[in-house]
Amino acid sequence: MRLPFPEKISIVPAFFFALTLCLIQISQGTHATFALACFFYILVATHGFNVAGGFTRTSGAFIFFNSVLGVIVGLCMKAYLGEPADSNLLSPDLTIRVVLVGMCMMVVAIYLTRRITPKRALLGRMVTDAKMQTATVGCLIAGVLLNIAFVVFPSGSGSVLSALNQLNRFFPMAVVLGTLNTIRRSGGRRSINLPALLAGFLMFWVGLFGFSKEGMFAPFAAWILTAASQRYKLNRAQIIGAILATIFIFRYLVPYAQYGRNFREENGGTSFATVFSLITNLGYVREQYLQSSEDSYEERILGYFNTPQGFFDRLQMLSIDDALINQTGLSGNFGAYPIVLAFENVVPHFIWKDKPSILIGNIWAHEVGLLGESDESTGISFSSTATGFHMLGWTGILLLAPAIWTLLFTIFDSLCGDTRQTPWGLLVMVLYAHAAPEGDLPSLIYICFYTAFGIIFAAVVGAYVMPVLGTLFIGPEGIELRRTGSIRSIAGRILLPPPSKPDQPHTP
Repeated sequence: MRLPFPEKISIVPAFFFALTLCLIQISQGTHATFALACFFYILVATHGFNVAGGFTRTSGAFIFFNSVLGVIVGLCMKAYLGEPADSNLLSPDLTIRVVLVGMCMMVVAIYLTRRITPKRALLGRMVTDAKMQTATVGCLIAGVLLNIAFVVFPSGSGSVLSALNQLNRFFPMAVVLGTLNTIRRSGGRRSINLPALLAGFLMFWVGLFGFSKEGMFAPFAAWILTAASQRYKLNRAQIIGAILATIFIFRYLVPYAQYGRNFREENGGTSFATVFSLITNLGYVREQYLQSSEDSYEERILGYFNTPQGFFDRLQMLSIDDALINQTGLSGNFGAYPIVLAFENVVPHFIWKDKPSILIGNIWAHEVGLLGESDESTGISFSSTATGFHMLGWTGILLLAPAIWTLLFTIFDSLCGDTRQTPWGLLVMVLYAHAAPEGDLPSLIYICFYTAFGIIFAAVVGAYVMPVLGTLFIGPEGIELRRTGSIRSIAGRILLPPPSKPDQPHTP
């Protein structure tokens, strides 16, 4: 089975899928208006994905993750459970209208992006196939050294290490480069090498200690997206392994990440003893997580389904966005100050040492009653569509959000180009898997500047510095030299010197 990397989704199957879901929703008691809005939402999202170029462009990946992980998975799960799609929402009619109009304006942003994006990627193929292995090793070494430095040396806000930490993409870049290199050099027979495997393990290890689902799942996402971009063919063992890994992630790692956050220390760190205790008692951790989820559902906190559904509770944004949209309808618009603050925060801390810093997700979570009064550190994720509506109402959906989406799409499509040809777009896609459904508008502004600069930094360093660093450990282009076949001599054959020309004396 070859991993899919769709450039386009046929509108006919999408139409019948949306129609089938709509009819199921109506039969289960969903209001016809809500079901029809879901039907049109799926068709509009499909059209936007196709116009963007599918997974071959980062903008297409954004629409895919925003729609599928934000809305469509939740709708399908509601249909599977036999629950009306508009149940357990505070303002279902307003919420689905905001979501539908938001997707329409995202498609408008795609059309604008196509007009102003250059055809040739600005970063291009800066890392050649010949230098990809040394670049992979260099990224692995740089990532290890930086993570050691973060632990040993102070890295407070405004420090050099703090700035490097925001630019640190070396582990995921090592996974992407290593996977690309292995697939291309092996002709599709293999997909992973030792440096990429070590980088993925270290990413997972860091996520394990930080109770971060993004950190633990990012190496798998990086491998899957990179392998899919090359149409890698999975064998039977890999398919079985992927199924087992998915089951393990859903059943144990998601509860571990959610429950383990209760054991973080005041400085945000976690002791080895705590992690070891939790990771060796995953069954108990899962039971505690399920119990806490049931308590939350009894209080109707963030619950879209009638009963807890584990990881599927995190694969939808309708319920949390509905809470914010409902609050907007009750108390009015929040205002555009978060956008002003986001642009102010583009100024580096070493230039503006006293620049304001506000956890806007925490403020909005307090508005909708999701956090206790004393909780000033927990950030709750809301989608860019919902936050645009919360700040400026329909003006935020029709003008503000499309402007920021256009800026985001234009920057990364211009930098990365075709994701099948260059590794930089794959790095952005790994980021979008989390940021597209859960990133609010201020977060997207941060991504437009700091993540874009991080991708440029990764491309330049990966192309010109990391190959040099990798060469110190594996030698100059060692793998490419081994690709040339050896010349075999014929046994017993006498090699004679070439005959001299008649008009020239023979030189012994």
